[in-house]
Amino acid sequence: MTDIARLRPTVAELREMARLAAPIALVNVGLQAMGFVDVLMLGRVSAVDLAAAALGNFYFFVTSIIGIGMLMVLDPVVAQAVGARDEAAVARGVQRGLLLSLGVTAVIALAFIPASAVLALLGQPVEVTPLAASYVRWCIPGLLPFFAFNALRQVLQALTRVRPILIAVVVGNLANVALNWVLVFGHLGFVPGGVTGSSQGTAIARWIMFGVLLYSCWPVLRPRLIPWRRESLQVAPLWRMFLLGAPIATQLFAEAGAFGIVTVMAGWMGITTLAGHEIALTLAALTFMVPMGVAAAAAVMVGHAIGAGDVAASRRDAVAALAVGVGFMAAMALVFWVLPGTLAAAFTTDPATRLMATTLIPIAGVFQVFDGAQVISAAILRGAGDTRVPMILHTLSFWAVGIPLGAVIAFGLNAGAPGLWWGLTAGLAAAAVLQLARVRVKLGGAVGRVAIDG
Repeated sequence: MTDIARLRPTVAELREMARLAAPIALVNVGLQAMGFVDVLMLGRVSAVDLAAAALGNFYFFVTSIIGIGMLMVLDPVVAQAVGARDEAAVARGVQRGLLLSLGVTAVIALAFIPASAVLALLGQPVEVTPLAASYVRWCIPGLLPFFAFNALRQVLQALTRVRPILIAVVVGNLANVALNWVLVFGHLGFVPGGVTGSSQGTAIARWIMFGVLLYSCWPVLRPRLIPWRRESLQVAPLWRMFLLGAPIATQLFAEAGAFGIVTVMAGWMGITTLAGHEIALTLAALTFMVPMGVAAAAAVMVGHAIGAGDVAASRRDAVAALAVGVGFMAAMALVFWVLPGTLAAAFTTDPATRLMATTLIPIAGVFQVFDGAQVISAAILRGAGDTRVPMILHTLSFWAVGIPLGAVIAFGLNAGAPGLWWGLTAGLAAAAVLQLARVRVKLGGAVGRVAIDG
């Protein structure tokens, strides 16, 4: 059998990849929708409230991505244990994941307290900063359920129980809309709370979402949580999980930070440029939910295969994930190239903003093909328990290639916003090529399970 034939995924493997990825993609959209609803509803209060919510939501995302990345350590730990049929290791992984969520909550809560000073240091408008900081501080009561939900989500994905996650996200979003309606606008006898009411409503909705998930999955989780295992509290294994998860957190923060810096630089070019940039970025973020779902499925399936000692299957799973995810992004790139004006017109009626968005959307088409390849490659490596080298490759791609090159093209060569986007495209291309090369090296030989318990 040729090497190509050995790498070709079976129809069953492709079907399993799509079956697992589709609901995860919808979950990703649902989690993003909570912040989107906050911004949308506050837009009906005032421009200042809208700006404060957008700024506060951005602060929440860039900071909390560190905690989300840390909890992604459960991908290799639990998925490989499931593949090895090691039920004791699965239970330890679930329990340690919840302990990690407690630690992450404490750290991120501390990072939220000085929000006002941080936003002021970043030169944000003085009329917006106090409201945005209030939004961030009222997110703190919802941090524990948010991170506990993410911990259980990683576990359930590893167990291929995705439907309950989707149900919980739908319920959480409906609760968020209802609570915003009451607390933002002051219905049912409540005092209108504006930005503060929105953040309070979202915090409550996160508790509801976590409760729904815990209740619906209790039959699956109960034997993994009760009895509590003494070894789950041992410091050494928890430290090993931290060392495995910290690079994932750093990698995600490096990427989020790069996009944040590009947005700031687009803002230096004026409101029209920033608005066009946001339209193109919103479209790219929407299509990105699909390869993100495929990436999560890839981490699980590769982890299962490695846990079962079947490296050949992990290679086929990697190919299946790249075929599905990159194939989808290539199709979306074609849409972006053919219909940029139509897509831009769906967001704005302002001619100047629409022209800027129409200029950037085709670049986003090129950009997102590489984006899909890099996020899936990184997830394949995560499923294999390889996190440190991908972190280095990712950070170098964005901060040594993408950001400097974009700044030079945009400002040094006076290319404006397209220069920023071509810089990001170069950074994503570098990440895709380097991470794919790392996948080839990592899965090219024997791969063992991650060692957490010594």
